[in-house]
Amino acid sequence: FFMERKTHVKVNRKEVMLAKLRKKSCSCTPQKLKNFLMDFFPVLRWLPKYRCKEYIWGDVMSGLVIGIILVPQAIAYSLLAGLKPIYSLYTSFFANIIYFLMGTSRHVSVGIFSLISLMVGQVVDRELLLAGFDLNDDAPPASGDGSLQNDNLSNTTAFNLTVVGINAECGKECYAIGIATALTFMAGVYQVLMGIFRLGFVSIYLSESVLDGFATGASLTILTAQVKYLIGIKIPRSQGHGMLVITWINIFRNISQANLCDVITSAICIVVLVTAKELGDRYKHKLKFPLPTELVVIVVATLVSHYGKLNEVYASSVSGAIPTGFIPPKVPEFNLMLRVALDALPLAIVSFVFTVSLSEMFAKKYAYTIRANQEMFAVGFCNIIPSFFHSFATSAALAKTLVKTSTGCQTQISGVISAMVVLLVLLFLAPLFYSLQKCVLACIIIVSLRGALRKFRDVPARYYVNKVDTLVWVVTMSASALISTEIGLLVGIVFSMLCIIVRTQRPRTALLGQIQDTSFYEDDLEYENLSTVPKVKIFRFEAPLYYANRNYFLKSLYRLTNLDPNLEAARRKKYEKKEKQHLKKGNHRTANGLGIGETTLQLVPKQIDFQALVVDCSSISFLDTTGVNTLKEILKDYKNLNISVLLACCNPSVIDSLKRGGYFGKDFGCMQEMLFYSIHNAVLFAKDQK
Repeated sequence: FFMERKTHVKVNRKEVMLAKLRKKSCSCTPQKLKNFLMDFFPVLRWLPKYRCKEYIWGDVMSGLVIGIILVPQAIAYSLLAGLKPIYSLYTSFFANIIYFLMGTSRHVSVGIFSLISLMVGQVVDRELLLAGFDLNDDAPPASGDGSLQNDNLSNTTAFNLTVVGINAECGKECYAIGIATALTFMAGVYQVLMGIFRLGFVSIYLSESVLDGFATGASLTILTAQVKYLIGIKIPRSQGHGMLVITWINIFRNISQANLCDVITSAICIVVLVTAKELGDRYKHKLKFPLPTELVVIVVATLVSHYGKLNEVYASSVSGAIPTGFIPPKVPEFNLMLRVALDALPLAIVSFVFTVSLSEMFAKKYAYTIRANQEMFAVGFCNIIPSFFHSFATSAALAKTLVKTSTGCQTQISGVISAMVVLLVLLFLAPLFYSLQKCVLACIIIVSLRGALRKFRDVPARYYVNKVDTLVWVVTMSASALISTEIGLLVGIVFSMLCIIVRTQRPRTALLGQIQDTSFYEDDLEYENLSTVPKVKIFRFEAPLYYANRNYFLKSLYRLTNLDPNLEAARRKKYEKKEKQHLKKGNHRTANGLGIGETTLQLVPKQIDFQALVVDCSSISFLDTTGVNTLKEILKDYKNLNISVLLACCNPSVIDSLKRGGYFGKDFGCMQEMLFYSIHNAVLFAKDQK
């Protein structure tokens, strides 16, 4: 039977575009302005409907818990970014406020994130090195009164940086935060532009295996960068490719200089933190909120360090003066933006992907919807606006988001509460962390990497599920750890795409047999008790047919059917030519010494055991020009051997490509004898042929 296709009305793209432009005219009516503001600031939609009695307790509780977790993490992650702790606190404060206004997810926690801090820190270190600064951050801390002026002017060496565009004397800390804010501003601009041009689809090229491998490789880099703080040795911060290997070489070279005080402190802190985390995971169903272990460790360690004078007596490295208040806002340097414009692109993509993927995951879990494009704007402005206030790049973080949901979070009001906790530290409590040892901060960072490092335990299960995805994970993780995070991400994306290309270049092929007493057909090598259809070969190709796999298609077809029509045709022509030559000479015996009647048997080395070839096109999603020409070629070649080629289970896209390519002839008259909607119909038609 032949199914008639529906006639689709041709869409005039020009008219559609003009209609959209007329609909989105530039006229500004009060209603349009209201809708724009409510779309751009989703808080205006949900805040008036806020159910205070139902939501407030959960939001306040989760906000306080996240705020308590944020403070020690912000101070700790400043080590990763190569910046002073005060800038991490600024970042945590502004990100929560802006996402409260612009975000569409009710649950994600946006703020400082270890991977993003690492990427920022690598750019900051590189630019500091190029500007001539010493990357050694273990100089004695300033003994000031905690004021901003003291912190900005003390313990810095002035450099005239006109060569990089800052026409003023600027110290190491000043230049470092200048680089970080310029990088953050550019990342935010990229994210906003991606939102305007709706380029969110870029995130689809970051598969789960690539993201997991990238996170694990970056975690190894983070862990390596913290080891020197754990054992209290003073080695330069490694830069460039192979940072992980170089750092470990330097660690082992200087292991004899380890500070015993830092080693003992680190061992105690790690044991306490890991034990508390494991107990928290085991009894989380009994706990109303997570134990604030990091805060307790920081408070106790600070008190011990202060009253034990660990810095003065044992030369243990401490955080130093953390100022209170806010530094006046400053526009990021344009010349520095040009230097870091390329570095900002992977930062923007990673930040956006983590934020949107977490938002979608929790929206699905709690049955509401988010707007991915608005999330792009939200995370973009979480980078652009804070960059004027000495903050660096942010993203959503899985660990804090899980804590948020487990403590009863209902809306982003919890983010405002967390910001207030950070503000309290910024205004009053920051100087109290002066004596906090850096090895304690390193312990907090390393213990927070447990989730990413546990991915190594999942490798056997991942390998069992999908070997190719495991290979992508291993390659991405190795490149991110051994080369650099940015290169690792690029390698992961390119390698995962190559895997897809290779899998379509050499897909599975099979000859099908009939399931007994049914009209269904399956792979003869995979299933038992399949019956062969007499005089019919059924070939399945499990991939699109295009220029890259054309040769593989033909080789597989010839190998499985045990017949190359080109070779067979050439052989027949060769023997026919020899036979004619012998007949002209009047010799009734052929070149093989046989009579004319016996020649036919010699022309074919083996009996061709089929008269019809059915191509199962159910797995062929599309054809390009080369694919159409390939099918036309086998149609012609097999026809020369009196073997008919029948196509089965073609989708409409493939049928249209075949029509446009002239496969069915000019008037499609033979189409009903060449195209079938099921394999069984094609087989029945082949059996009816003479």
